[in-house]
Amino acid sequence: MEIKDLLQDRREVILKKWFDVLLQTYPEETSRFLRKEKDPFSNPVGSAITEGISGIYQSILDGVDIKEVSPFLDRIIRIRAVQDFTPSQALGFLFLLKGVIRDVLLKEISKRGLDEELHTIESRIDDIALIAFDIYMQCREKLYDLRATELRNMTYRLLERANLTKDLGNGQEGVSD
Repeated sequence: MEIKDLLQDRREVILKKWFDVLLQTYPEETSRFLRKEKDPFSNPVGSAITEGISGIYQSILDGVDIKEVSPFLDRIIRIRAVQDFTPSQALGFLFLLKGVIRDVLLKEISKRGLDEELHTIESRIDDIALIAFDIYMQCREKLYDLRATELRNMTYRLLERANLTKDLGNGQEGVSD
């Protein structure tokens, strides 16, 4: 039996445990809600996390394909990028999977001599974390762009209200003398 078979056999246990440790990164009240509410319309964050980790897990089993794993990563990372997480906290949930796998399968891995295969699985998790970092940075850049645009628009509206803008004659507006 290969490690992939063990991971497939214990898929539900591993995913549940991974979901639980991921929820521990949230405040207690939020974690309780995300765990308890199963309706995807009432709990879109919990739903996105559940579907996302399931897809990521399958990509780890099948071999990392950036086109296949990116949408699953994107669903989770978009959420975590706008929350009060540092980059390491936002992406750390991926590395938590290594501990979950070891926790659930360590005895069987040791007994069957699957240490090398475990290393391969952990390398896939690392590869996915690198893809996740790129997605995270794209999300953060988009957030900063949106904030800068909003600040610029807000400043312009304030200047306009104070009659400190004028038409420059070429369609551009600027601050008056």
